[in-house]
Amino acid sequence: MNRIAGASSLPSLESLQPSPRMPVLFIGHGSPMNVIEPNEFRPQWEALGLEFGEGPGARWPRPQLILCISAHWITRGWWLTGMEQPRTIHDFGGFPQALFDQQYPAPGAPAVARMLGRELQDPTQGQPLGLDDHAWGLDHGAWSVLMPMFPAADIPVLQLSLDYSRPPAEHYALGQQLRALRERGVLIVGSGNIVHNLRTMRRGASNDQAYDWALEFDQRMGGHIVQGQLDALADFLQLGELARLAHPTHDHFLPLLHAAGAVHASEAPRFFNEKFQGASISMRSVVWS
Repeated sequence: MNRIAGASSLPSLESLQPSPRMPVLFIGHGSPMNVIEPNEFRPQWEALGLEFGEGPGARWPRPQLILCISAHWITRGWWLTGMEQPRTIHDFGGFPQALFDQQYPAPGAPAVARMLGRELQDPTQGQPLGLDDHAWGLDHGAWSVLMPMFPAADIPVLQLSLDYSRPPAEHYALGQQLRALRERGVLIVGSGNIVHNLRTMRRGASNDQAYDWALEFDQRMGGHIVQGQLDALADFLQLGELARLAHPTHDHFLPLLHAAGAVHASEAPRFFNEKFQGASISMRSVVWS
């Protein structure tokens, strides 16, 4: 994998060319081991990457920029990464060295980040977003799915953080502000899980097994997506105990709201990886186009 050397090769917002509308992706990322161990999920990410570019089977142009919303960057306020070379963050423990050795040296896009930070607004307070030009980078929610899709690591990547203190409807509203970027070659990728309960995981469970409550929550959310009721996704906490079982903390659900907010009403979803890891991690993923 080669880094893009020098800021002169990185895009500014003005340099992003008008393009056919890019799709919106929500990827259920599950365990970070999915990026190095044989499994049935990663091949679907790899196949999805082949749908971009000019090769056989391509449906969309190569992205000019990727904007990723990962479950693993939680902040006070909303922030964008603004460094030229975001580091690969190994934000986990207890895994083999081979996973810590993984690097995804995609460039950043500081000029785009600065301009987006001014144009995007906090949904309630109307303030511009913050710019993090040194502290963060690309966490495993981002690089573990982008690496299989775009292994050359030569497309600039920005991350957008999650303000966990804000209600789900505001995350959906911020996603709505991202829609116009899709006409400028920007691929929006939400990375989380529709069901995510590490406390109840069953090691050794097959990918076809899941708790009844996990299946129910996953199917309810899938139903909203199929029916185009994307704003209803932000009401998930009204499901009470079912929502608490599906998400003891709901950081892995919020990227879905950002992605859904960026979808146009006329766009149809396509599901893939509609299975579970450990009986309580939904790997359901969605492409809207």
